[in-house]
Amino acid sequence: MQAEFLGALRALVGSAQVRTGAEVQAMNPGWHPDNLAAGVVVLPASTAEVAAVVRLCAQHRVPIVPQGGRTGLVGGAISHPGEVIVSLARMQAIERLDPVSRIAVVQGGATLEALQQAAALERLEPGIDIPARGSATIAGMVSTNAGGIMAFRNGVMRHRVLGLEAVLADGSIYSDLTQVVKNSAGYDLKHLLIGAEGTLGIVTRVVIKLDPVPAASATALLGLPSVAATLQVIRWALDIDAGHLRAAEALWQDYIRLTAEGLQWREPGMELDQPIYLLLSLGGSQEAALQEAFEGLFEQVLEQFPDATGIVASSARQERELWRLREDTDFMYRAHPGAPSYDVSVPLSRLADYVEQVQRGLTAIDPALRPYLFGHLADGNVHIVLNRPGPLASELSAQIEAVLYAPLRALGGSFSAEHGVGSKRIAAMFDTLDPVKLATMAHIKQLLDPHKLLNPGKVLHAA
Repeated sequence: MQAEFLGALRALVGSAQVRTGAEVQAMNPGWHPDNLAAGVVVLPASTAEVAAVVRLCAQHRVPIVPQGGRTGLVGGAISHPGEVIVSLARMQAIERLDPVSRIAVVQGGATLEALQQAAALERLEPGIDIPARGSATIAGMVSTNAGGIMAFRNGVMRHRVLGLEAVLADGSIYSDLTQVVKNSAGYDLKHLLIGAEGTLGIVTRVVIKLDPVPAASATALLGLPSVAATLQVIRWALDIDAGHLRAAEALWQDYIRLTAEGLQWREPGMELDQPIYLLLSLGGSQEAALQEAFEGLFEQVLEQFPDATGIVASSARQERELWRLREDTDFMYRAHPGAPSYDVSVPLSRLADYVEQVQRGLTAIDPALRPYLFGHLADGNVHIVLNRPGPLASELSAQIEAVLYAPLRALGGSFSAEHGVGSKRIAAMFDTLDPVKLATMAHIKQLLDPHKLLNPGKVLHAA
């Protein structure tokens, strides 16, 4: 990259905030080793500085890769030589937290965990949670339309954002920091940027809707005979009067056995021999009432499924241990480095048939393929991770994707529930989405970014 251009970047944000060479090599690339391949990282401190950087890059036709926590799983933040990475690592402020209006105005580089901690001081929460809460940034979550554990109840990121500010491809600033739920004033353009993965603009500030935190919570883990049984138990849990269901996470047998072994977790009476396990969380006003509700639920479960097993957490420590069984996914990738992962959504009424069809299809490809299955069962989002190292040979990868994705459009599901498209899922998107939708997306991209400078090689076109 030309010294003149780098000098102009340094003039805009300060010399220390433009990293090259060894400075970039010393940074953590995050989930994908090519995230920092561009070799140039710019760290602006404000929306105005982001806009100035984007204008300079537009003037010189230099592509830009926006980055947050670099924890994405679909290559949405990978970069190449000749590009400039714009990191929001210096834009982490929670600018305003209004407990009366129940909203927070945050800069895009703030992590979800930081917002959760700040909101908790006012007994509020952002209504969305993911295991990568300590590294995932708000702008990154907006850009991928993140879902997570509470989506079945509170919606995905799209439903938590009231307003946002973003820098468009020409360096202009789109500012709509609406702080109210009701707003019918023209096109709601923020939804073009939510889920666009930085291809239409760089999100720099966000208004997040907050909800009250329940005074008490309780957690239970149930071992059940089938997906159908698990969905029935979720329906019962939704009807509990003592509180409201906050999470319903499914862990198939191979997955929970792997994490339990890695964590050295054991519990009398829980031999982990059931086909599927359901991790439930309730929120309410009184812990004792929630515990009693879980005991009543387990009695109801045993009446219909006599071989079921279960445990209700009796302490905060035990509650954390149960959640680690779900959230410590690293054990899969230690056992199978680079294991291919997939992220699908299926309507609940079709979920059992879909999982059975996938398992049959993968076995037909290779009897040794035993995928790890886990996910947010209350909204039909299942994560599928193969029990082998990656990357896969292209022919094998195509066979597996055909098994996983071919049924989804007819079912009304999605090949990407919450991880996005990035660079990894472009072919799947063109294979499964409506052609008119794809054409409309291309028109919008051409209108807002005619020179294809924002996050090239992601979502719509190859690098």
